[in-house]
This record gives sequence, C-alpha cells and structure tokens, in this order.
Amino acid sequence: MKKLIFSILVLVGTAQANAQQDAMFTHYSFNTLAVNSGYAGSRDALTVTGLHRSQWVSFPGAPTTQTLTMHAPIMNDKIGLGLSILNDKIGPTNQTAFYGDFAYKIPVGKGKLAFGLKAGVNMVSNDLKTLETTDDQDPNFEKNVTSQFLPNFGFGVYYSTAKYYVGVSTPRLLESNYETNTTSGSVAGEKRHYFFIAGTIFPITKSGSVKLKPTTFVKVTEGAPLELDLTGLFYFQDKYWVGPMWRSGDALGVLAGLNITDQFSLGYSFDWSYTNTTFKYNGGSHELMLRYDFIFKDKGRIKSPRYF
Repeated sequence: MKKLIFSILVLVGTAQANAQQDAMFTHYSFNTLAVNSGYAGSRDALTVTGLHRSQWVSFPGAPTTQTLTMHAPIMNDKIGLGLSILNDKIGPTNQTAFYGDFAYKIPVGKGKLAFGLKAGVNMVSNDLKTLETTDDQDPNFEKNVTSQFLPNFGFGVYYSTAKYYVGVSTPRLLESNYETNTTSGSVAGEKRHYFFIAGTIFPITKSGSVKLKPTTFVKVTEGAPLELDLTGLFYFQDKYWVGPMWRSGDALGVLAGLNITDQFSLGYSFDWSYTNTTFKYNGGSHELMLRYDFIFKDKGRIKSPRYF
C-alpha cells in the first residue's frame, strides 16, 4: 500500500514540477506580500495575515501549506517593512522559508509606486524513512535528507491607488540545487518564477452597496506552461464577499468571506482540480484566511474598508 502511496507522490511531484514549484493559494489577492515585496506597508497599518491550505484532501501525502505575513509602514509611509514565513509539505518533503521584505514608496499620479526587496532562506528536508516500500532494505529510502539551507533574494514593483493595483515580481532570483536522496546523490533545482498581479474594484449598483473586484495572478517559469488565475469577488455593503475563481489547466472554485470588524477579516475558499492527473483521487482543496489590521495610535483610524 505504501508503495502505491509513494508512486502517487511521485506522480504528484512530477505534476508540480511541470507546473509551478512555488506554493499556490486561491487567496492570492489576500496574500500579496508573499508574492511581491513592494506590497509591504501598503495598508497603512501593521497587518498580520495567516493562511492555511489543504490541497487535494483525500489524496495520500497531498500538499498542506501555511503562510504568515506581517508588514507595516514607517518613516511617514515612505518605507514598508515586512516578514513572510511559509511552511509547505508534500509527502516526505518539507520546505520552510523565512523572508524579510523592504519597500520604498514614491507618489506617482493618484497612487504610490513601490520598489521592493525580499531576502531570506529556504530550508528543505526529505523524511524518506517514513515511506514503506515492497523492499524493506531499499537503500534509496534508508536515510533522510536533513535540512538544507538555501539563501535567496528577489524583488518586486507594486503600484496601487484606491481603485486598482498592478505589480510584477520575482521573489527568488537564485536557482539553487538541493539534495533529494543521500544514497543516489540525486538533486533537484529551484526554478526562477516571474509573477504578474493586477486587480480593481468598482460599483455595480448606483448606491455602491454591491461592488465587483476582479483580480488576476499570472505565473511564468522556464520549462512550464504559463499559469493564469482569475477571480471575481462581489462585495455586499463592504462587509461580505463571494465569487468564483478559475486556474488555467487546473481548478475551479469559489471564495467567500466577511469583514467581522473594520480590522478583522475572515475568508474561506474551496477549489476542485479537474485535471486528468488528479481529479479521480482528490476531494478538492480548502483554504482558510485570517487578517487583522493593528491601527497605529498616532494616525487615528485607517481608511476602511480597504480592498487591496
């Protein structure tokens, strides 16, 4: 049975290698700092966001991912500082990343243009001894691969106004290699990813009680097809939101959430993979998002609601 599970994990890993290595999130528009360092400090408050994703829930060894981001403006909002933490596990492989974010912002037109820098370290390990095979003495699975430290850095450019945002980034410029098996000496390599994000919001009723926020997330990396995410969220009285999402060649889903207070937001999403590789085995993917804005005392109340 475990041999079958391992085979499935190989299939999943191959599918991800042919697509994107970076962790995916349906709540990408709520997790902008993890994608673009130029976003740091853009909400005029100390913002803390936590996300948990359980992908392909009935799939043995399926990915589970958590991120925690926090960021705030300093020096009259000219500079933003942030911290991004990620934990991503698929089968026996676990990746943990810690990154610091720096953004410098200048007024341009009706918005602000931010130039961001991201720097930190990835830690990758493979717990191969937890896998059972038909051959109990298989040397390829007798030793674990202990944590390997892979420093990296990246940058981002982010422009935003009260009505729309757009950004380009590459969070990890270095294409580091890491060991996947101590016996065979096999290695894998990180691939450089390029991201484009954009979104806007506008009223669809005269009173403004119903608004539409369309967003997109484009991912490009060498050796993999371009991946496109499209989402359309309907906001009702600036308190509740719900809408569909589509990920090219992969999934359909829906997001829903609410602003519990002006500072505290809660979101949930479900998406279902329709690809031939996984749809027969997976039970969909679930995400939970929590975000809290700590208002600075010397600035009074922040603008509410904030859509980006």
